[in-house]
This record gives sequence, C-alpha cells and structure tokens, in this order.
Amino acid sequence: MAGSGTPQPPQPPARPAQSLAARPQSPNRNPAPAPVRKPPQVLHISKKDEQQRLEQEANEARQAAEAALQRASDLEAAARAGRGEAPLPPQRPTSPASATKSPAPVSDAERFDMGSMEGLTMADLLGPDSSRQRRASGGSSGSARMVGTAVASTDRGQERPTTPARTVDDFDFDEEAFLAALDENAPIGTTGEVVSGVVLSVESDGVYVDVGGKAPGFMPKAEAGLGVITNLKERFPKGTAVQVLVTREQNADGMVTISARALALRQSWEKVRQLEKDGKVVQVKVSGFNRGGVTADLEGLRGFIPRSQLQDGENHEALVGKTLGVAFLEVNPETLKLVLSEKKAATAALFTNLEVGQLVEGQVVAVKPYGLFVDLGGVSGLLHHSAITGGTMRDLREIFDQGDRLKALITELDPGRGRIALNTAMLEGQPGELLIAKDTVMAEAADRANRARNLLRHQEQAAG
Repeated sequence: MAGSGTPQPPQPPARPAQSLAARPQSPNRNPAPAPVRKPPQVLHISKKDEQQRLEQEANEARQAAEAALQRASDLEAAARAGRGEAPLPPQRPTSPASATKSPAPVSDAERFDMGSMEGLTMADLLGPDSSRQRRASGGSSGSARMVGTAVASTDRGQERPTTPARTVDDFDFDEEAFLAALDENAPIGTTGEVVSGVVLSVESDGVYVDVGGKAPGFMPKAEAGLGVITNLKERFPKGTAVQVLVTREQNADGMVTISARALALRQSWEKVRQLEKDGKVVQVKVSGFNRGGVTADLEGLRGFIPRSQLQDGENHEALVGKTLGVAFLEVNPETLKLVLSEKKAATAALFTNLEVGQLVEGQVVAVKPYGLFVDLGGVSGLLHHSAITGGTMRDLREIFDQGDRLKALITELDPGRGRIALNTAMLEGQPGELLIAKDTVMAEAADRANRARNLLRHQEQAAG
C-alpha cells in the first residue's frame, strides 16, 4: 500500500501483444520459441530481354534507313529520266552483317573519280529551272513533289515532256542596266570637289542644298560664307543656285557636308597667288595691330605687315583704320601665311614706270666683285661686270666708281623679285669705247639708246 513503507516486488517486462486467434494465451503454458530467420536472397536480373529489345529496335531502324535509301534512289532515277540522262547503275543493298563491318579503304583515284561527270554540260550541272518546273507541274510546291509526279507518270507508262534545262544565259544581266544602277547609286562629291546645287530649305542650324545625290547636302551655318552672316534666309533664298565645296563625303544616309566658306577661301587664295605672281600692288585696310606689326584684310583673308615693312613703323598703332598700298612678301595657302609689305609696294610702284629698253640714269651706291648697284630713285638696278663694256677691264672701278652717275639701258625686269638688269656696253659704238671715251658715250646715250633698242628687239625675236 502506498505510504505503508513496504517495498513492492519488481514487475516483469511487458511483452508485445499478439493475436489471440494466432496464439491463445494460457497461464499454465510456456511461450513458443521464435521462428528461424532465412538468409537474404540475391535478386538475379537477366539482361537478355533488354538486349533482344535493343537488337529489335536496331533492325527496325536499319530497315527504315534502307527503305529511305531505296526511296532516294528511285527519286534520283526519276529526276535523271526527266532530264533525259542515263540511269545510274544499281547498287547492291547493304546487308546488316556487312554494315557492321568496317568499310574497305578507298584509294585517292576512286575518291576523286571524275568519270561520272564526263560528258556533262554546264546546263547538266546547273540542273532544271525550278520556277519553270513549278509552272509545268501546275503550281506544285517542292522539288520532291515534282519528282514524285514524274515517277508516277513513268510508272503509268505515260510520256512526259522534258523540262528545258537552265543555261548560263539565264544568269546573264543587262550591262547597261547594271551601269545605270551604279551611276544612280554612285556617291556624289568627294572631299575637296566643287559641286553645284539648288537651295531646298533653310533651317536654324544650316542650309540644305540639292547637289544631285540621293540625299541633300547640308551646309552648317558657320560654313555659309566669309564673315558673320546673321540672316540665312536672306542670304540663301529657296531655289537659289549655289556653288559649294564638299568638306565631308557621304554618310550612311547618303548626305554630304558642304561649305560655301571653304570655297570662297580657296578662290581668295587663288586670286592672291595670281596677284603675287603678277607683282601687283593692292590696297588694304588695317584692322588691328600687335607688337610685331599690323593686320589687314585682303579678299576675305587676314594678312600681316611686319613693322620693318612699314614706312612709319615707329607709330604703327596709329595706322588702324587707314588704307595702305602693299605688295606681297609671302603667300602660302598650306600654312595660311599671308605676309605683306608697304615698302615693297613703293618699290613695285616704281616698276610700273619702267620697261625693257628704257634709258635710265642713276648713281652707283655699291661696288661688288660681280658688278655695280645703281640707285634709280627708290629702286636698285644691277650693272653686271659683263654688261659694263665690250672691252677688257682690269678693275671694275676703271670705268665707274662708287658715287659716280651713269646712264644705262634696262635689259631685264622682274617685279616679283624686285630685280632690274642694266647694260652700258650696248651704248658703245665699238667694244671698249667706255674705257677711252666715257664722257662722250654718256653724253650721246639718248641717241645711242635708240640703236640699242633695235638690237634688243632683234635679240628678243631671235630668242622667241
């Protein structure tokens, strides 16, 4: 009893419950022994069925391939018959046993045998025109369907008209049409080329000009001309014919970039170079100054006049806004250098009053081993030692010395280089007369010059 302090005997462990029907329990009977366990058995799976199934599928696939190969051979034979060609020799079907064997080695002669192509023409190689076959077969689609129709007709014994084979001429093209297409799509204008066009429209950022291409040319506002242009519409009304210079070739859209300013600059440089070649004196307006000289505008170009080439170089700041007569010292469009000279212009102005055969008077200002420099009143002429006298001189100073005045004929003028060639030997009646009668020759120089001019004309005609 609880709380009596008497210890209870230990209870046996509980057994698992069993079915009463299977094993009735009796308080007077011992429990039955446990059943004997059998050793685990290994499950044996046979692969024979799996191998048979794989072999059956392989045979079915091989039979399908042979049927497809036979079908392809029949179609190819029908196609060759439709083209009027000889049928190919029959091929021995491949047995399944032989298919598993490795193929026999093929020699190079067999691999590259061209005998099957012997006698074939270009038309045979090109094959029939598929478009014509489609029309002949009543609009059937696909070459296989056309060949199948040919096979059916052959099997029925009906004679089918052969389709004309394609020839090389079917691939020819019209040369004139091809060249016309090239001309139509030819790029319009290369960089540096001058093109003519008509203004199509004026936008805020530039002008569109029809230059004959598939797209109009675009002229940015900054390239519309020399100087500052404030109103593009007044400068380029719609429909105005213009000449421009291509500065960038066609882009992907066929549009070229053009410039009226670049063309004007090119024309200005060409004009300035011609003025320099002719030794002209031009009038320019001074627009600015710096420490080295002044700047001036000429034909839209910016020229520079060094202080050393100004008549009043000490006060060159006061020349801004004034007009000066200048000549050219350097004209270089590649480096954009245009250098002018006021002093050279004064010399060039004197050249306009001189001509070949003219008798001039001057003073010897320098004696050099090769001749005498004579001041002609602002310009210097060279009297070469070979042109002083027809006689033999021991020294240049034997006839003329520095500070002497003399009269001489002009035999050559070069305004561009500022050179004047003089001659006193032509005033002599006989060679060496100046050595013995210099004063007489100088006194009669005017009359003798007329005779010398005739001699110069004969020399020019003989040279020309």
